[in-house]
Parts: sequence; C-alpha cells; structure tokens
Amino acid sequence: MTNRRSFLSGAALIGAGMVSKVGAASLPEAHVHSSAATVPPAAPPNGRPYNPVVTLNGWTLPWRMKDGVKEFHLVAEPVVREIAPGMTANLWGYNGQSPGPTIEVVEGDRVRIFVTNKLPEHTSVHWHGQRLPNGMDGVTGLTQPGIPPGKTFVYEFVARNAGTFMYHPHADEMAQMAMGMMGFWVTHPRDPKLHAVDRDFVFLLNAYDIDPGSYTPKINTMTDFNLWTFNSRAFPGIDPMVVRKNDRVRIRVGNLTMTNHPVHIHGHTFEVTGTDGGWVRPSARWPEVTTDIAVGQMRAIEFIADEPGDWAFHCHKSHHTMNAMGHDVPTMIGVDHSGVAQKINNLVPGYMVMGDKGGAMGDMKMPLPENTLPMMTGTGPFGGLDMGGMFTVLKVREGLARNDYKDPGWYQHPAGTVAREWNGELPAAPHAPDAAPSKPSTPVEVKRDGDMHHHH
Repeated sequence: MTNRRSFLSGAALIGAGMVSKVGAASLPEAHVHSSAATVPPAAPPNGRPYNPVVTLNGWTLPWRMKDGVKEFHLVAEPVVREIAPGMTANLWGYNGQSPGPTIEVVEGDRVRIFVTNKLPEHTSVHWHGQRLPNGMDGVTGLTQPGIPPGKTFVYEFVARNAGTFMYHPHADEMAQMAMGMMGFWVTHPRDPKLHAVDRDFVFLLNAYDIDPGSYTPKINTMTDFNLWTFNSRAFPGIDPMVVRKNDRVRIRVGNLTMTNHPVHIHGHTFEVTGTDGGWVRPSARWPEVTTDIAVGQMRAIEFIADEPGDWAFHCHKSHHTMNAMGHDVPTMIGVDHSGVAQKINNLVPGYMVMGDKGGAMGDMKMPLPENTLPMMTGTGPFGGLDMGGMFTVLKVREGLARNDYKDPGWYQHPAGTVAREWNGELPAAPHAPDAAPSKPSTPVEVKRDGDMHHHH
C-alpha cells in the first residue's frame, strides 16, 4: 500500500536534478506550507497596498520584488493533505499543499511566476480567467510545450483586470486536476477602497474518490465521488469563517469539480457581486440565499453579518454534505430485521441492525476501515451534527478585533431563543370555514347534429 513516506520519497527523487546550483540561486524562494490550518491575512510587505484575503484552510504565497516585478515560485509536486483528522490523502499540488497557495497581486502589477515541476510527468499552469499574452495561457501543446519533470518554466504578464481567478494545469487534466492541482488567484483593485469589505474569504470546491483504506484518489471517476471538500478539507476538518457582527463579508468560491454546487448560507441574505469574468454591476444584483456555481466558475457573494450566531454554510446537494459513503448500499428503511439479525448474531456476535429507521447514527460509534471518515460526523453544542463534506459554520460575534479570526467557540444563545420540546397543551387544530351552499345547477340544453336539420 502506498503511504505518506513512500508517496513523498518519489517526489524527492524527481526533484533531485531539478536545476543547477546557479539556476537555483537566481530563483525566488519556493515557500512551502503543509499545515491544514487557516493562515490569517497579513498586510503586503512591499508593492502596492491591498486588503488581503483569508484562504480557508490555506495560505497566501509570498513573493519578492525584483526590478519592479512581483516574482513568485510555484512548485508542482506530490503532497499529503489531511482531509480531516483521521484521514490523509496522497494528492498532487503546489508548495506542499493542495490546493496550492493563493496568489495575491494588484491590478497593473507585472507578475513573474516560476513553475518548477517535481511531478513524474509534464505539466503546465493555466491562469483561468486572466487577460494575458497567448503564449502565457498555459495550454500544453497549443500555447507552450509541457514543463518536463525536473524543469522550471517562467510565466510573465501584467495583471490587467481586478477580480477573482483560479490556476490549474492544462496538461493531463483528468489526472492532475483529479489529484488536486489547482489554486486561487486574486487581483486587487488599484484603489484599496474600491470594492472594500471587512472580511474576505476564498476557497475552491474539490471532489475526490478515495476508497476506505486507500490513500490515493481514483482519477477515472466521473460522477461517483465520495469526498466533497472545501479546499481539500471535509467537515469537521473545515475551519469556521469567523466574522464580527455588522462586518461586510465577501466569500469567493471557485468550482473545479465535475458538477455544479448550489452554495447556501443560513441566517443572512447575500448578493452575487463578482464572477471570474469581473465585478457585477450593482444594478444587475439581486438578493439570494443560494447561488449555483457551475464547473469552471467562480462566484463572489457579499452580505452584512448582522445576525449573531453559528450559521451553517454548505453545498445544498444532500450527498455533498456527507463523507465517504457506499453508493451500492440498499435502502433498508421500514424493513424488519429482527429475525435476520438474531440469526446473524449467532454467526457474527455484535452485529448491529442499521438503516431500518434511517441513516442517522446518533451518538453511536462504529469502527472504521483504515484512513477514512464517518459518512456523517461532527459534534455541536447540542449533539451530533450529522454532516460531512462541503459544510462549515459562519460564526458571527460581537466585539471581535478587526483581524481576529480565532474560533470563538459555540454561540451562547440568549435565554428563550433556542427551539425546545413543548410539554404543554397543544392548540386546537384550525378548521377551514364551512363552504357556501352551492347553487342549483342550470339545465344545459344539448342539441344533436340531427336536431339542426329539418326534414320535409
């Protein structure tokens, strides 16, 4: 079985002959970050000012300024990503993580990105949605040769349009994107006050098919994925989005899975303010609580976080808020197992009847195969959440500092504001008013065709 050590040791062999010492000395540092925790935003150390974004369970790639050019170094390589506590996956990504780090620049910046390939096959990088010279578009065989293993290519262009974009390979896409190769790109406006918000979150939607007990995705899967993730993290491993009450919040979501995702927020109403094609004019916006994000699209939503509490934020496809699941398990709701269960228990002591009353497990725990997750999991202040996959919590709190993103714990509800069991007398059931008496019907005279003719 391929584990973390054997998976990453192959990457070390590939990278050993990457570039000469002289060549390596001229490249900007390839920063690496493998932690799955959300890195709080940091003010840009140089270059033009901007309001940084927060990459959910991720980070922003540092750069160096050289002769007025903002230089980045991406390394395409095998990585091990923790999907959630108790499960890791052998993926491909950038700079130690999948998805790769977010790239943040400012409109008008000249950008130079060095891409070093530590994969066992050629690759490229397409800058999804960017307006740039054709030869920098990153389509292997069409606009450039593939980047061979062990080689470094350089892309250079001006970030012409402010907005939200993505990056991913256009080389053996079925394998490379299915293995997790993708990242976010944000081009901030020249004027930091333009489109300004108080908190700005970004993440990508990913999907994987990883059998329980295995570590590497099945890349030929087309629709039957069993792990639906935000930034390659499944609930309860997805960090909450922590905001101050009355903050203006933006959430930018990109979709590079194989299906659409209706992303839904609880407790608030938002407007779609941006796509990967640019900002949406105010006159073209409307209030929503769910927006459907198709494959290859990005949507930026904005709202005022004026309702304190712990609010669910998730894909509204019910199977996308579950973790590893068996698609071939029959529905057993309503089936009487009692006789069969007794016979099975004689052969397999400890056998439990499951599924006859629904899929909820409550507080029951079952042993799992190696390296997988419960289908529905997570614990909240009132018990099991019965969630997984593309699900997190928007935590709106009063009194937070501007750059405070620490998890504040569960919301303390004011007295009398939590749904509770009712033990009193139930109100009388309402009845519809008596219908008005019907009027006697008027006889209808029917003429037959023969009645229309006179016989002499």
